[in-house]
Amino acid sequence: MPAIHLRLGAFSAALALLALTASPSAAQKKYDTGASDTEIKIGNIMPYSGPASAYGVIGKTEDAFFRMINAEGGINGRKINFISYDDAYTPPKTVEQARKLVESDEVLLIFNSLGTPPNSAIQKYMNQKKVPQLFVATGATKWNDPKDFPWTMGWQPNYQSETQIYAKYILKNLPNAKIAVLYQNDDYGKDYLKGLKDGLGKQAASMIVAEDAYEVTEPTIDSHIVRLKASGADVFVNITTPKFAAQAIKKNAELGWKPLHFLNNVSASIGSVMKPAGFENAQGIISSQYLKDPTDPQWKNDPGMVALNQFLDKYYPDADRADASVMYAYTVAQGLVHVLKACGDDLTRANVMKQAASIHDLTLGGLLPGIKVNTSPTDFAPLSQLQLVRFKGQTWERFGDILSSDVGG
Repeated sequence: MPAIHLRLGAFSAALALLALTASPSAAQKKYDTGASDTEIKIGNIMPYSGPASAYGVIGKTEDAFFRMINAEGGINGRKINFISYDDAYTPPKTVEQARKLVESDEVLLIFNSLGTPPNSAIQKYMNQKKVPQLFVATGATKWNDPKDFPWTMGWQPNYQSETQIYAKYILKNLPNAKIAVLYQNDDYGKDYLKGLKDGLGKQAASMIVAEDAYEVTEPTIDSHIVRLKASGADVFVNITTPKFAAQAIKKNAELGWKPLHFLNNVSASIGSVMKPAGFENAQGIISSQYLKDPTDPQWKNDPGMVALNQFLDKYYPDADRADASVMYAYTVAQGLVHVLKACGDDLTRANVMKQAASIHDLTLGGLLPGIKVNTSPTDFAPLSQLQLVRFKGQTWERFGDILSSDVGG
C-alpha cells in the first residue's frame, strides 16, 4: 500500500513539474504575418475616387478611429498600423490592392473593404491565402457562407433581408401596388432585387410592372427614371448607391412622379443623399436603419452619440456628421477592436476568424436600441435586425418594431 502511495506521489510530482514547464509555452504569444509585440497591421480598400467615392469617408473615419485607439495605448499594448488603398470601385484595381496588402505590406487581415463587385473579385484569393476578409462593407448575402468561404465575413444586415422587409410592408399596406424597380446592374443590385421578389412571392410577377438596370459607369440615371414613371407604377423601389440615389430623388421631383418611394439603406445618408437631393424632394421616402442617426435630436444626450462626437471633435473635426457613413465606420471599427481584444496574445489569422465567429449579444454605441451583434461558426451575419424609417422634415423617423431577417446565408 505505501508503495502505491509513493508511486502516486511521484506521479503527482512529475505532473506538477510538467505543468510548471508547460505553462510558459501555454502562455506563449502566437503571431501570424502582420502581428507582433508592438503592432497589428490592418489592410483596407476603399473607393476614394470614382463613382462610389462618397463612401471614401468610411476609410477616413476608420483611420481617425484607429489613431484614437493608438493614442489610448493600442489593443493589448499593440498599435494598429492601418493601411488603406484606393480602388476607385473597380474590381481589377481591388485585386491589385489586395495582393499588395497581403504580399507586400503583409497585413494580418483586410478589414471592411467596400463594395459587392470589388469584394467578389478578391473573395477566392483571400480564402486561398487564408487571410481574413473581415466585416466587408457590403450587405450581399453571399458573405454569410462559412462552409465555402470560411475567411470572409460580412457586417451589416444583408440586402435580401432588407428588401424582403419592404416587400412584406407593401403586401400588407398596398396589396394592389404597381411596383417599378431601379437597380445597379451588378451583384449588389441583383441581390436586393432577389430579396424583393422572394418577399413578394408569387405576386412578384404581377406586382412588378417595370424593372430597369443602370451601369455604375453611367453619368446620370435620368432616362431610367423617365422610363419607370411611364410604367404607371405607384411604388418605386430604389436600389442605388448614393450618387444615383440623389439623382433619382431629384428627377422624380422634376417629373412630378410621386410613388411611395423605398430607398435601400446603403443610400439613406442625410449628408450624402437626402440633403443634395433636396429635403423638400425626399419627404415620405421609406428606408430602414440599424444605426442611430447623428442628426436626430433624440440621441443628443445618448452616451454612444456623446462618445462619437468627442471622437470626431478630436480626431476627425472635418467629418460631415450628417453622413451616415461616418457612424457606420465608427461602429464597424468598434466591432474590429472587440475581435482583436478577444484575440489576446493569439494574433493568428485563424484565431481572428474564430473570435469574429464567437460574438454574443454585443451592443455598440452606434446601434439602435435592441439591435445586437451576434455570430457563430455557422452564421457569419453579425447584424440581422432593422427598423423601418420614414423621411420627415430633415430627418428620419422610426416606426414599427425592430424587425429580424428570416433570410439564411
